[in-house]
Amino acid sequence: MSNVALEHDYGIGWGGASLAGMLEESERIFSETGHYGGLDELPLKATEPIRYEKMFSRLRGGLVGARETAMNISASPIVREVGELCFALYTPEGDAITLSTGIMAHVHTMSMAIKHMIRSDYETNPGIAPGDIFVNNDPQLGGVHNADVMNFLPLFHEGEIVGWAAGVVHELDVGAPQPASMPIGTVSRYEDGLILSCMKVGSNDTLNRDYENRIETAVRMPFYWVLDEKCRIAGCQIIRATVERLIAEEGIDTYKLFMREVIEDARRAFKRNLTQMTVPGTYRVPSFMDVPHEEDKGLMPDYAAVNSMMNCPLSLTIGRDASFHVDLDGANKWGYHSFNCTPSGLQGGLWVVLSQTLVPNDKVNDGAYLATSFNTPYGTWSNPDNRSVSNTLSWIFLIPCFTGLVHALSRAFTARGYLEEVLAAYPFTGNITQGGGINHHGQDAGWSNFEHSSCGISARWGYDGEVSGAAMWNPEGDMGDVEAWELTEPLLYFGRRIRPNTGGPGKQRGGSGWECVRMLYGTERQILFHCNSGHVFQTSGLYGGYPGSSGYRHMITNTDMKERIAQGLPYPVEDRDTEDSQIVANVEADHLIDRRCHHFPVSQSEYDLYLSVLNGGHGLGDPLDRDPEAVVADLNSGDVLPRFAPTTYGVVAEQDADGHWVLDQSATDALRADMRKQRLEDSVPVEEWMEGQRGRAADLDFIEPVAKAYRESIALSENWAALYKDFWGLPDEWSPPNGDASGRDR
Repeated sequence: MSNVALEHDYGIGWGGASLAGMLEESERIFSETGHYGGLDELPLKATEPIRYEKMFSRLRGGLVGARETAMNISASPIVREVGELCFALYTPEGDAITLSTGIMAHVHTMSMAIKHMIRSDYETNPGIAPGDIFVNNDPQLGGVHNADVMNFLPLFHEGEIVGWAAGVVHELDVGAPQPASMPIGTVSRYEDGLILSCMKVGSNDTLNRDYENRIETAVRMPFYWVLDEKCRIAGCQIIRATVERLIAEEGIDTYKLFMREVIEDARRAFKRNLTQMTVPGTYRVPSFMDVPHEEDKGLMPDYAAVNSMMNCPLSLTIGRDASFHVDLDGANKWGYHSFNCTPSGLQGGLWVVLSQTLVPNDKVNDGAYLATSFNTPYGTWSNPDNRSVSNTLSWIFLIPCFTGLVHALSRAFTARGYLEEVLAAYPFTGNITQGGGINHHGQDAGWSNFEHSSCGISARWGYDGEVSGAAMWNPEGDMGDVEAWELTEPLLYFGRRIRPNTGGPGKQRGGSGWECVRMLYGTERQILFHCNSGHVFQTSGLYGGYPGSSGYRHMITNTDMKERIAQGLPYPVEDRDTEDSQIVANVEADHLIDRRCHHFPVSQSEYDLYLSVLNGGHGLGDPLDRDPEAVVADLNSGDVLPRFAPTTYGVVAEQDADGHWVLDQSATDALRADMRKQRLEDSVPVEEWMEGQRGRAADLDFIEPVAKAYRESIALSENWAALYKDFWGLPDEWSPPNGDASGRDR
């Protein structure tokens, strides 16, 4: 990019240009040349490769060091235990140069916030100067949801802006009417809690007093918010010092060239990886989520207290020219619930997938963003045409939506022969435990437990999935120590155990999820949430593998736990099996077991129990092809319940005198032969099955939430409507019954 100022442009940018002028020029050059900064060559990397790599390593090392330092400043267990934060360095125009480790979703979400400030002429009002501090948690401007709070510090050299340092942390409480960081049951943005829309909140490296006062009165636990703010600012200051040292040693002109070159380098690397590892084509993977709010009437407005379903008909098109296009055309309408998303949030979902698949290295920046395109249709849950919708729990559908992208990429990897990269999608990382009220310290508090960052991982081509290993949104998943959660949450842990049958069956089994049993203690009352998929499998396994388990809710209220504890009687430390529940057997209480995992928070009393069941990963391959000895090992490890070995895997085993399971090979061979024969007898040709279902498809003869979702998708997308008609062989003049459900009255 030229350093010459644009005509009539006098600002803090290079050569006196305004930031808005620099951004406009950068986008023009990329549009015209197809290269970031117009770089058709990489001169620094080509002539001085060691110097180039050292510069990058120093910058990224500074960011990783900033994150590790910041983790020790924060008091929040979400940060200290789970590592739910990251830092990034940006160009003056807001393009990511490099990112620390951590939550990889925010490569481009923070970029969008910076670009919003530039396009809104923050350079003029409120002004951008050395030492200024900006904050944002508005997902419509940049971010995923308002629990993700970002800080931005502009970086200057001799009066000229040279970039931005940025950091993001997930907060424990956001000051919503319902305590917790991600309330369920909110129907509009005005109930999502504190929203800070790209505000200038400090100068001279000091937070403004009025901003600190605002936090003191806006959220339930300002202590955590303020320390998180300080951890983000401290991390950004470390980044600033790193950049200043690098400029002092390498020179400002070299640094300016380097920041352009490293982004262009990453763009090219992404395209090389895509060409090398995948086969061009269009890969379609649908996913769904249930929103069961009908029984919340009286707690939510009548128009919101309905059962609905969210539809994500994701398609990935990989072109022969190494183009990469993700399309959500056919998504259904936004709703009066917490799970709507924004285009910025969807970029977050895209990045956590890309950084763990096609960009499996430390050069994560906006180069890959510039090599991709993404369609989020206006008016859908992915890009609402109503700015007031709630999206405080956007991740709840982001996760299943982008499991589809992993599924699609795995099929593309398989086609090219990169079998070691194949993964049978990501699981939904629930249950998300949240709550609030007067806590065990006598304070009004809200909290969000992030142990759901350690769910089971899906199966790979030649290996079972890992048990309780990570989350789609945090590759460094850690469930955290129970003692840390008990400091902020008035619930005692009775036990954490692997949960059998949560991993999806397959030739390679999905990794198991787990469960924990907790008791409300030290406070009279809390409102508690569950958050999981209860009525749907959000996506399938791969190549004949089954999906991981869906969730369920088991509420245990009005218990006899106080008496049990006083008398020294046994109490449950695990549950393991809904058909042989230890909690039901050992606790006198009111037991409610259903699949309503997304629900308005419920009030529970001291000594009530809370069961949290965490999901497992998806399976890969036919379960009847699984090594029988592996199934026996699953029985002995507790990953599979005995009654499922013959019915799911066709494996017959018996227990020896020591209680260990031992394979009966001949009985297994006979059972599997019978099961395969029965499959053939029960099967029908696809054409015959579709002919039998065509009438239902034409009449939308489904339960109302499904029919409504399909009507909305058909009304919002001509392409999806055409695909639906073509798939089912319906005439061109067909239209869905019950009229237009486009929701234009919303």
